Amino acid sequence: MKFLNDEKISPPPGVISSLKSGFDITANHIGLILFPVLLDLFLWFGPHLRVENLLRIVHTMFDELARENLVPATEIQRIQESLGELASLGINLFSILRTFPIGISSLMNQVFPALTPLGEPVSYQVGSGFSFFLWITGLTILGWILGSIYFTWVAKVALQDKEQNLLWASKTVFQATLLAVSLSIILTMLGIPLLIVFAIFMQINAGLAQFALLFLAFFAMWIIVPLFFSAHGIFAKKENLIRSVLSSFHLSRFTLPTSSFFVISVLVLSQGFNILWLTPSDNSWMMLVGVLGHAFITTSALAASFIYYRDMNIWLELLLEKINSKATSAQA
Repeated sequence: MKFLNDEKISPPPGVISSLKSGFDITANHIGLILFPVLLDLFLWFGPHLRVENLLRIVHTMFDELARENLVPATEIQRIQESLGELASLGINLFSILRTFPIGISSLMNQVFPALTPLGEPVSYQVGSGFSFFLWITGLTILGWILGSIYFTWVAKVALQDKEQNLLWASKTVFQATLLAVSLSIILTMLGIPLLIVFAIFMQINAGLAQFALLFLAFFAMWIIVPLFFSAHGIFAKKENLIRSVLSSFHLSRFTLPTSSFFVISVLVLSQGFNILWLTPSDNSWMMLVGVLGHAFITTSALAASFIYYRDMNIWLELLLEKINSKATSAQA
């Protein structure tokens, strides 16, 4: 702290000031909320892609396994009860368009409305496991592409960089989509073995499983900041996907407490308001207020994240330059 005072380095960017800037940007460019609003309106009033028929087919397959005594009856009953619960949810596969870590924010992907103010939505059924796989893959990729365009637009407006032209936007969308695909593959490859190990621990000892879960929770707290900012370098600094991920880890290494507070603030802000936005019933026009409010809050948070990322990197580079300069002077 004495070094900071001696060198007259300004304090790091504040979380509240970054959030305020994000809200100001969105309020002055209200068109930024168009993507999340359109996605929510599609999930609300558009056709629904359901899987009830497919679940019934799977249910019938387990009935045949039960008659042939290939699987214990208790296990089959448990699986069939789970399938019945899934069928009762009325899952809309189009909600997959809300992708992670890059994607368009959505309120309606958390609910599957059976009725709307215009009546019952048109529904289509997935007929086979192969078509289910194709729908999942296609909608996920489309969600990443649309999310990359949304992120690009918000970043361009928030950072007010006049050099960001159409060529930059196309490269950014490509790099961001490629990053989303890469992260999903990596997380899947890591997640499946972890789930298997956790299941083994559950069979061995419940206390051992709780210890493993606690360890995973601490690991998640350490990795959430780099994951949150993993794509920001692509939009804010014109980096490729590898360099962007490395920049995110570099940022979290030196600013973890402040950056963690920012990420937590964004999550609490968006999820906290969702409780309010989801108060009206699905078939009430008041839900439209929730859709607009959710779009404004989440877009403002996204804009704030780009502003925070840019300002924190500028501050960090200045700080490291001062430290290196002072170390060089001391050696001389």
